[in-house]
Amino acid sequence: MKTLPAPRFRFWSVSLVLILAGLVLALRLTAHADPIPVRHVNGTIHGFLVLRSADGQVVAAGDVVQVARGDQITAHVTFRFKDGSVDEETTVFTQRRSFHLITDHHVQKGPSFPHPLDMTIDTRSGMVTVHSTGKDGKDETNTSHMTLPDDLANGMLSFAVENISTQAADARVSMVVATPKPRLVKMAISAPDEASFSVGGETHKASHYEIKIELGGVAGVVAPLIGKAPQDLQMWTVGGEAPVMLREQGQLFADGPTWTIELVSPAWGDANRAEK
Repeated sequence: MKTLPAPRFRFWSVSLVLILAGLVLALRLTAHADPIPVRHVNGTIHGFLVLRSADGQVVAAGDVVQVARGDQITAHVTFRFKDGSVDEETTVFTQRRSFHLITDHHVQKGPSFPHPLDMTIDTRSGMVTVHSTGKDGKDETNTSHMTLPDDLANGMLSFAVENISTQAADARVSMVVATPKPRLVKMAISAPDEASFSVGGETHKASHYEIKIELGGVAGVVAPLIGKAPQDLQMWTVGGEAPVMLREQGQLFADGPTWTIELVSPAWGDANRAEK
């Protein structure tokens, strides 16, 4: 699952009330972080993806390659854009009773990304490094030692959603975002409602989740007031004994367009000729 960066914030003056509110919210973010339970064990897969614009046009093609070695998973997701841009994320995690992130490396570069990003998270050392390009065009590098919680879900958000109970009314996971400095936020996952989809003319039911990015701190208090709060993320999964993410909708970077990620099947040459 992809990392959604929070907006950049700059404040010329902040009242004492907002500062105190920010401190309280920040304490709440770190107060409780249960690890994500493993209800469904992941294995080796290779799937194909497309990225669509709001009007349904394909802007990028991609794939997901996931390799299992014992209880360790390496997941590699790549999107290749028509304009030459690339969004690439490699995530390594374990799945012993609960999911535990080991490393995550996320790269966004090319014309589709106004502020190129290269972020690496290493939970073993607690180091997070972000290479980015500022509004002035200069390269910036921010390295931070962070106390990373057990429910950290960078590159693993789809696994988290697939493994939470459908009866859960208040599920939350943590993520590190680049603002451009690395920063910890919470992702609040709502209880799902149902959505219909069809395959070969047969109707099926999917679970639709809404995921809200909780900035916390002063930024979380002020962002809605200045119209800078990030959009909610939408995700559709099919459950059962082998749950899988079918569709995801949201922003891939701050102030970016709303794009939709979907699983797709190959289109064969014979089928294309028949359609023509």
